[in-house]
Amino acid sequence: MTPPDMDDIVRLSKQRGFIFPSAEIYGGFRSTYDYGPLGVLMLRNVKNAWWRSMVQMRHDVVGLDAAILSSPRIWEASGHLANFTDPLVDCRSCKERWRADHLEPSPADGVLHCPNCDSTDLTEARAFNLMFKTHAGPVEDEGSVAYLRPETAQGHFVNFMNVLQTSRKRPPFGIAQIGKSFRNEITPGNFVFRTREFEQMELEFFVPPEEAGEWFEYWCTERLQWYVDLGIPREMLRLRPHDPEELSHYSAATSDVEFLFPWGWGELEGIANRTDYDLKAHAAASGEKLEYFDQASGERYVPYVIEPAAGATRTMMAFLLAAYSVDEVAGEQRSLLRLHPRIAPYQVAVLPLSRKDTLVPVAQEVLSLLQPIAMCDYDETQSIGRRYRRQDEIGTPLAVTVDFDSLEDRAVTVRDRDTTAQVRVPIADLVTEVRSRLGI
Repeated sequence: MTPPDMDDIVRLSKQRGFIFPSAEIYGGFRSTYDYGPLGVLMLRNVKNAWWRSMVQMRHDVVGLDAAILSSPRIWEASGHLANFTDPLVDCRSCKERWRADHLEPSPADGVLHCPNCDSTDLTEARAFNLMFKTHAGPVEDEGSVAYLRPETAQGHFVNFMNVLQTSRKRPPFGIAQIGKSFRNEITPGNFVFRTREFEQMELEFFVPPEEAGEWFEYWCTERLQWYVDLGIPREMLRLRPHDPEELSHYSAATSDVEFLFPWGWGELEGIANRTDYDLKAHAAASGEKLEYFDQASGERYVPYVIEPAAGATRTMMAFLLAAYSVDEVAGEQRSLLRLHPRIAPYQVAVLPLSRKDTLVPVAQEVLSLLQPIAMCDYDETQSIGRRYRRQDEIGTPLAVTVDFDSLEDRAVTVRDRDTTAQVRVPIADLVTEVRSRLGI
């Protein structure tokens, strides 16, 4: 399957209010983006869909919202201070900086070349820690050092006993969290694929050690299917196991759910068997026991952890790319987003055929009926054909048109985004009809 053109998505994102370059009036700020009126709705829907699947529809997962700022002791114990690094080289000619592991020796001479100026005058590789360092309190000294979290996961581990004792869960059970993380990436890029500030959707699923392999396979299958169920074609996804040399210092096994981006396959989500590394590391550093006692068997053990971790912003980008298409209606080309109703910014558009005083009150009555069950757009400007095209392009599944016949028959026209088919529905039955079509 041919991946869509990235330029089309970048253009659409800005033109229709999904994603804007941050601080654009000041020339922008590299690799930062602001989510506009449609983007903030879609991103919220992506996170809600994840939360619904991972928490709401399960009995064995609870939620958490941990702090972004955290003690350096957490990152020392977790291994991030020592291991969360990239190897960097500098070009002495043009002064650009590159990740050494992203450079390939030239086939011509077998040495590394600067991708910017082609110079071979590069420094030796040196380690660069990706965590953002800051200071907490009025004095900037070593005693006030703190870090912005590079992942949400450590909040799960340091709160393990708190959650275990208050939720009355027992392994296997999970802790879910959605939140901001920060990584001082050296080579961010590809729109919102790799940014220094991003949102993660992470689950830490605590299991008896002997069940870790079974649960790892379960979550690999479950997470891949989530993307398919929400509209990404199966052929645009793959599950790729990590080679041994790729594994993180805490991982016994990791597989990535990858998406076919315009530049090739890229990670959407990683599913890792983190073993008992994190709980044991924090127990050793803090002096606190982080273990589970099974009263029925008398067994005491440190659970293994299976971690599905996805990027919310990267996932939103994949949904946009997978949904974008161009077809022909009545001899004219239209661009549209075939977004799943749970992901689309608006589920319904209410469109009065005219701005005349006789139609607007009925249209607003229809709007008030639908707003409690779906996110609705209301648009009364331009021709109805142009308004249909706009709603198609932003991914709205249903358009409800109030016309002059509505004044007589108390019915409206419901139009389907994908097929453009239209049916007449009584206003009294509209909520039931919309719920049925959207699956809500």
